Amino acid sequence: MSVIGSTAPDFTLVNRHGEPRSLSQYRGRPVVLVFFPFAFSPVCTQELCHLQDHTDMFEEFDVTLLCLSTDSHFALDAFARQESYDFELLSDFWPHGEVASAYGVMDAEEGCARRHTVVVDAAGTVVDVSAADITEPRAWEDLRRVLESLQRS
Repeated sequence: MSVIGSTAPDFTLVNRHGEPRSLSQYRGRPVVLVFFPFAFSPVCTQELCHLQDHTDMFEEFDVTLLCLSTDSHFALDAFARQESYDFELLSDFWPHGEVASAYGVMDAEEGCARRHTVVVDAAGTVVDVSAADITEPRAWEDLRRVLESLQRS
């Protein structure tokens, strides 16, 4: 798992449209990385709908939200269109789970990313890591506190 205080591993993945996105391109502003197991699964859909309903929090704190799964970008595009997601969905499909592995959140047995949230500050340093069981939704309450602390820094 990513260690708080360490430099976040850089990556380049394709978004739901097949366009490359790199973590380093967002340097200069905080980034929230939301690793989720499977598009279209009930818990992941619930979680990402919650994020869509609370995009104002990310705007308030001038934070970029990136949601990552090992699904293909085609599946992520269908998922985003079905649920009307406005944020970036990134595909860690091939090499399968390479970014999830770099962050220590790949579940090789299940073949998917574990349910983790990694907050990276504007300088590229991991400042918070939280996790939830694969079958349970995350508790999002602490994320606001973490984002508030970034503003005070």
